[in-house]
Amino acid sequence: MEKCKLFQSVINLPYFMSYNAIRNLSSEPNGPKIVTQDIPGPKSVSLKKELSYLQNPATVQLFINYSKSTGNYLYDADDNIFLDVYNQISSMPLGYNHPALLEAVKDPANIEAFVNRPALGVLPPSNFVEKLKASLMSIAPPGLKEIQTMACGSCSNENAFKAACFWYKYKERGGKAPTDEDLNSCMINSSPGSPALSILSFHGGFHGRTFGALATTHSKPIHKLDVPSFDWPIAYFPKYRYPLEDFERENAAEDSKSLSHVAELIDQYKKKSPVAGLIVEPIQAEGGDNHASDNYFRNLRKLCLDKGVAFICDEVQTGGGPTGKFWAHEYWGLEIPPDIVTFSKKMLTGGYFYRDEFRPREGYRVFNTWLGDPSKMVLLQAVIKVVKEQNLLKNMETTGNHLLKEMKNIEKKHSGKLFNVRGRGTFAAMDFQTPEARDKAVKALHKRGIHCGGSGSKTLRIRTALIFESKHADIFLNQLDKTLTEDF
Repeated sequence: MEKCKLFQSVINLPYFMSYNAIRNLSSEPNGPKIVTQDIPGPKSVSLKKELSYLQNPATVQLFINYSKSTGNYLYDADDNIFLDVYNQISSMPLGYNHPALLEAVKDPANIEAFVNRPALGVLPPSNFVEKLKASLMSIAPPGLKEIQTMACGSCSNENAFKAACFWYKYKERGGKAPTDEDLNSCMINSSPGSPALSILSFHGGFHGRTFGALATTHSKPIHKLDVPSFDWPIAYFPKYRYPLEDFERENAAEDSKSLSHVAELIDQYKKKSPVAGLIVEPIQAEGGDNHASDNYFRNLRKLCLDKGVAFICDEVQTGGGPTGKFWAHEYWGLEIPPDIVTFSKKMLTGGYFYRDEFRPREGYRVFNTWLGDPSKMVLLQAVIKVVKEQNLLKNMETTGNHLLKEMKNIEKKHSGKLFNVRGRGTFAAMDFQTPEARDKAVKALHKRGIHCGGSGSKTLRIRTALIFESKHADIFLNQLDKTLTEDF
C-alpha cells in the first residue's frame, strides 16, 4: 500500500505526465521535418547562449525536446524532427520513449530502485543478485561468468586496467600476500608497491577521458592536450583498403604488421614497464570506424595468451547488439574468451565481465560509492526482454545488410565523393575526401532532417537504435544521395 502511495505521488509530477502523453502516440512520424531556416534553430541558439554563461557550450549541437522524441526520431527545441542515426553516440538501445521502458519506470515494484541509489559495494538491495542475473548476466559474453558493475565506460576501463595489474602482480608473487615493503611503498607512489606496469593500446583507439583511460586513447589530440600521461606502449592498428575482397593480400599484410608490432612492444617493455594488459575495440569507433579481420583478433588473443598479457575487449560502443550480435567479439570465434569485456552505452550502465582469475582477492580493491546504479538494471532488463521477444539482433543483421548494400551502391554512383563504406550490422561508416567535406555532409544532412555525426578525421558514422528498420535506412539513404547530388 505504501509503495502504491509513493507511486501515485511520483506519477503526478509534470515530468511523468509528459511521458504518459508520449506513451499514447500510436507511431513514429512518417519522416523527418525541418521547420526552421537554419540548423540549429533560434530556440537552440538562444539556449546555447544562456548555457554559455554557465559553462563552455562549444560541443552543443542542438537542444532536444525529449518529451516529444519517439522511436528513431528526435525532436529539437524548435520542433524540427530528425531521423536519428547517431543515437546519443550509440547509447539508446530502443530509441526514445519506448513503451517497455516507460512501463518499467511506472511499475510500483521498481520505484524503490529509482529513488534509493545505494552504495552497492557495502549495502546492495536485497534483490541485487536477482537483478544481476535477470539483466546483465542473462546476456553475459560466452565463457565469462563474473561481473563488476560501474557507472560509465571510462571508469569501466579504468578498473579493468586495475584488475589486469592485480592479476599480473598476483602471478608474479606466486600467490603470496603483499610484503610490508609493498604496502608501505605504495603509499608514497614508489616501487615495489606501485610497480612500473603498463597497458598496451592502439593508435586510433578510444577508451575514455579519465586519467588512466586517457593514456590509452589515441583518436584526437584535443582529448589529450595538456594532460600528463604514462609511458605506455602504443601499437600499430591495421589500416585496411576497401573493398575488402579486392585487397585481401594487402590487408593480410596489415594484420601481420600490427601483430608483429604488438609482440615487439611487449618484449621491449619487459625491462622498463611490463605489459600487464592489452586493450582493443572490435571496431575503433571514435577513431574513425577502423576494422580488422576476425582472424586478426584470433591471433591477437593467442599472442596475449602466449605473452602472459591480459586481453581486454572494449565493447563500450559495439556491445549491446548494433553489430547483429550482442557482443561484437562473438564474430571472432575465439577458443578462449577475452579476459575482460568492458561495456556501457547501449547497456545503460557500465562495468565489465571477466574470467574468474581476474577477481580481486581482497575487498575495496575495485570500489567506489555507487559501483553502478540498480535503476539502470531495471531498464536493461526491460530492454533485454524486448530484444529477445522482437528478435532485434536479427533486425540489426537484416537492416545492416540492406544499409551496407545500398551505401555501396551510392558510393559507386558518387565515385570520388564517398569512400570505404564498411560496417557490421548497422554499426556502419563511410569516408569523405577531406575532413571539411565530411563536416559539410553532416551539416547538409542535418538540414535534411538526418541527425548524424562523425568519427576520426573524415568519417561519417552511423549508430542506430536496435529498432531501426530498413524503412528508416531508406530515408537516410535517400537524403544521403540528395546531399551528394545537390551539395557536392
